[in-house]
This record gives sequence, structure tokens and C-alpha cells, in this order.
Amino acid sequence: MEWKRGPIVGRGSSATVSVATTSIGDLFAVKSTDLSTSQFLQKERHFLSQLASKNVIKYMGFDINYDDNKPTYNLFMEYATGGTISDVIKKQGGSLDESLIRSYTYQILLGLDYLHSNNLVHCDIKCQNLLICEDGVKIGDLGCAKMVQNGGTTSSKFSGTPVFMAPEVARGEEQGFPADVWALGCSVIEMATGSNPWPEINDPVAGLYRIGYSGDVPSFPQSLPEDGKDFLDKCLKKDAKERWTIEELLQHPFVCSLNSCCDLRNSPTSTLDQGFWESLPSSEVSPAPTQMVDFSGETPVERIRQLVEATPSSLPDWDEEDDWIAVRSNEMEEMNVDDEVEEIESLVIDEDDMILESLSLSRVFDFDHIVNNNMLFCK
Repeated sequence: MEWKRGPIVGRGSSATVSVATTSIGDLFAVKSTDLSTSQFLQKERHFLSQLASKNVIKYMGFDINYDDNKPTYNLFMEYATGGTISDVIKKQGGSLDESLIRSYTYQILLGLDYLHSNNLVHCDIKCQNLLICEDGVKIGDLGCAKMVQNGGTTSSKFSGTPVFMAPEVARGEEQGFPADVWALGCSVIEMATGSNPWPEINDPVAGLYRIGYSGDVPSFPQSLPEDGKDFLDKCLKKDAKERWTIEELLQHPFVCSLNSCCDLRNSPTSTLDQGFWESLPSSEVSPAPTQMVDFSGETPVERIRQLVEATPSSLPDWDEEDDWIAVRSNEMEEMNVDDEVEEIESLVIDEDDMILESLSLSRVFDFDHIVNNNMLFCK
């Protein structure tokens, strides 16, 4: 593919991101680094080339070219026209409003659900790696991602951004699906405050020790509603086994209103529960063909006449009393209008009752040397 590099739009710990154009003028993003240090970029290409989700950034190819006689590895991806969620936070004055946080969180959950269903842990969820495209929020930067086995955990060398790491990761025990859930909670805090979840932490080693061993959890933003704080509580459980899964979080009230499938009821709550019946999927196989009758502009009597004529039966004689069937006896006690209203109402169920720049880069740590205050930063 012939292409031309444009301006740089971002820099990460392992690569530089630029806008690029094809020979016919189509825009895309190119992520580039020296071939000698491209292991993370090559791993990201490996994962992205096997994924296809509207909530994960789209892979478009790769190549190796030579700039100043130095081989450069280039990864081609979909261009995020809106930048990252971090960019949106800055444009909106340092925090996002509640409705936008709910929407972004729901879309991130969909992306994580897709990754986890493919046995992938992202390992570096944060607003800087969450991209705003024309069709919504998409998860990007899979350079730290890893395949998992044995119930979704791994004890291999861990990666990510220190202030977004879960306690079990900070202790060097495991990094699995629950670690992405913790990082999601931290990202919600970042959206609500414009800051990382541990703004008081200045030293990475001291920060990892506090996250892993102190028992502290990040403070919940007071600007969030109660269901938002409860959502964070489900994400930021210190014990990984107590954290909700992505599937469970998709049913949480904080995002449930954005999820058309979040109603978990197995039956209608009353005969008037129209919403339940409308939510039922229609049968793909009808027991018999349905005859359609056009009722537009017809009176009720004419409609009934058409329905009857559409079947083998004949139209009854409306004037003969013998052709009528008594469905209510004259002896039955009549109800007044108020009684009927009260009875109907009794059937209805009411269902509604600063940002640390030095810590914002992805790092890989050799936890065997944490105790000696030595860390290996892989860029």
C-alpha cells in the first residue's frame, strides 16, 4: 500500500502515532517505532489482526520501511477522529458529565466483553488507550495484552500502568480478567475527576506497595450518583474473586439503561406489562401463514367483517339475539369508573423507585526486583 505520513498525533512508551493518507486520500493512523524495539508493536499487530469488533480499534496492515537508513516498523490502524477519552476530558474542562461517563463506560464494557470472550486480557485499560471514533468508543493499544488460560489468569511477567494496576498485579501474583475490571473502575474515576485514581502517589515503587499491600482503594468521586459509586464498588474490590465480571457489570444500573438486553425478568409482572411482551423475540418459524388485512380508514364493524371474511367462517347476523354469546350476566354487579381505575392501577408494578505524566506511560516490571527498588521499564 502506498501511503504518506502526516503530523504526529500522539506518543506512547513504545511508539509514535501519526496521521497518514493513502494514495487516494483515505485517512488512517500509523504507529511506528524502530524495528529493533518493536516487540510490543508486533504483538499488538498479532492480536489486532485476529480481532473484529466495533468496540476494538480496527487493524489495517503493517510494513517496514527505512528512514535515514534505519528500519522502522509501522502498524496501520483505523484513525480515531475524536482522539482519546483523555483528550475529551481536557477539552471539556477536566471532567466528563454523568451521561457521557455512562455512555463511554458501557461501550468500554462491550469491548472488554469481546476481548475476554477471546481469552485476551488487555492489561493497560486507561483513558489514554480508549479511542473516540466516528462510530463510538474503541479499545486501542494492545501492546501489553496477553492470552490467558486456566480460568482467565496468568502469572507471567506483568505489564501496564502502575496507578491503574490491581492489587494482585502490584503484588506480582496474577494478571487476568479481574485486573481489567479494576482498571475500568480506575478509568471511570479518571473520567469523573480528570486525574488518575491515585493522584497523591509520586513514586512508582511506593505506589505499587500501597496498592498491593495497604488495603486502600481509590476514593470515589462525589460527583458520581449512587449507582455510579456502587458500580465502582463492584469494580474495585480488593479481592479479585469478589469483583464483578464484565458480563455482570453490563447488567449494572449505572449502564443498564444503555443496554437493551439488561432486563433479567423471566416473566411479565402483570397482565398489563406491555414492555415485557414487546421485548420477547418473535418466532422465526410461524405455525401457519398469517393473512394480512389492510384496516386503514375502516370502521370497527368493517374491520371485524374483514377479519371474519379472511377466514373460512361466515359473518354472523348481528341483528339476531340468538347469534350473540353472553360474556357478562345482567346479574353481575356493575363497577363504577373509579373502581375500575383502582383495580387497573393495582395491577401495575412501579419499577422505578496532576495527572502524573511519568506514570501515564505503559511499563513492564520485573517483580523479582521490586523489593530492591529496581524496575525494568520496557519502552
